[in-house]
Amino acid sequence: MDFSSTKLQYWRLYLLSLVLGIGGSFQYGIQVSVIASPAEHIKSFVNQTRLLRSGVPVDKSTNQLIWSFIVAVLSLGAWAGAIHSGSLPVTYGRKKALLINNVVAMVAALLMLFSRTAKSFEMIFLGRFLYGYNVGLGLSVHLMYLGESSPKKLRGFMTLTGAIFMAFGKVTGQIIGIKEMMGTEAMWPYLLAVSGVPAILQFVGLLFFPEAPRYLYIDKGDTEGCKKALQWLWQEENLKMELDDMQKERESAQGEKAKTVKDVLCSRCVRWQLLTLIIPCAGIQFCGINALYFYAFDIFRESGVPEDQMHYLAIGTGATELFTAMICSFLIDQAGRKRLIGYGYLMMGITMCALTVMLSIKDLNSWIPYVNIALIFCVISIYGFGPAGTSMALCADLFLQAWRPAAYVISGTINWLGMFLVGMLFKYIVDGLGQFCFLIFVAYTVLSAAFVIYFVPETKGKMMVEIMEDFNKLNYKKCVSADIERTDIDLATKL
Repeated sequence: MDFSSTKLQYWRLYLLSLVLGIGGSFQYGIQVSVIASPAEHIKSFVNQTRLLRSGVPVDKSTNQLIWSFIVAVLSLGAWAGAIHSGSLPVTYGRKKALLINNVVAMVAALLMLFSRTAKSFEMIFLGRFLYGYNVGLGLSVHLMYLGESSPKKLRGFMTLTGAIFMAFGKVTGQIIGIKEMMGTEAMWPYLLAVSGVPAILQFVGLLFFPEAPRYLYIDKGDTEGCKKALQWLWQEENLKMELDDMQKERESAQGEKAKTVKDVLCSRCVRWQLLTLIIPCAGIQFCGINALYFYAFDIFRESGVPEDQMHYLAIGTGATELFTAMICSFLIDQAGRKRLIGYGYLMMGITMCALTVMLSIKDLNSWIPYVNIALIFCVISIYGFGPAGTSMALCADLFLQAWRPAAYVISGTINWLGMFLVGMLFKYIVDGLGQFCFLIFVAYTVLSAAFVIYFVPETKGKMMVEIMEDFNKLNYKKCVSADIERTDIDLATKL
């Protein structure tokens, strides 16, 4: 059944993806982008608060350090949320974990909203940390919930909606942060509190949806609850194929408890899934996309873009990522995960090589800076077409139910610590290497491309058990080769 004939049948599933997205990856996107606009207003607020308390203003370097910590504490909070994404969804279920998570975001929004009234920049610290927790937990459970509620023929498309909402969040943060809207001295507390709105929308919306069907069937053993959830979400009576797949997965994990992070790290049976999780998926921060967004402003300035117009060009970069991620969502179940992510990384590496060369000769001609702007948009487009969302879909395909929560803890840990390191160190890398800083990311993208193209099996259209069998050929390759060799020797002896 093709997408056009199923879109009406699965309208409730698409509505679920909207509810999950608005309180999941959308929150990540908006938190990444919204903080840039009120930077000067918050620094001024910190200075005024310190002046009121001690009568002495904050010196420039200390103020900058406080600001850097406000930005970076989001990643630390997200790491804490990612760690709990392995236990809360198992203990309380995917749905209840998200309901709890939305309460955290609402508390963070209130702290932001009243920080100026209370004359406390510490409330901004705490609010950012709680927002980070919300993002770290919400992003993992969002993808977990959606992947466990989708049929195999739509699993790639549905999980890739996470990338669409992430890009949508970035654009939304960039738009509402301009000075004509909420990027003003009077409005910055409301701007920082805006993530409370998506949290309320998801909290209310989730009350009308069932728990993730695979969680009900495999973890809770609730066969009837699973059937009712699938029938309500899919509006489909013939569920035999999906239920058989869940039954095989439950039988393979019979008597097993939910796996720990140590189990995932040490078990041979998921070794190649773990490598796939770490290298091309969780390490998405090391492909250089966030660093590119940061460096883009310097390139825009060198090209003569006025400072007050910079935010509008930034909106263009976010809109580009959103547009290409939307196109990718319609391609993923036809082209497959392997091709999009593997060749996507390869093209990103080639384009960043070209960007490095053009940045080196930018002073030779007046038109070269405009080529650099075009190359930035090319890298962002390729990122949206391939690695941005496909890594989310591939990550959701890799692990069986018992392993999945712990795997998301590892994925979140690498992702958020990677974001923290890139955010803290990239400025120093740029100061030391200049335009050659992108060669670090080129090395990562080429390595990831080679790994995906040569080693990772295609997962599109396959049941979870089938994907596990494909990876077992890699996990137990030597054992299988030894068995074949022994069989050949036995046959030769008999002959």
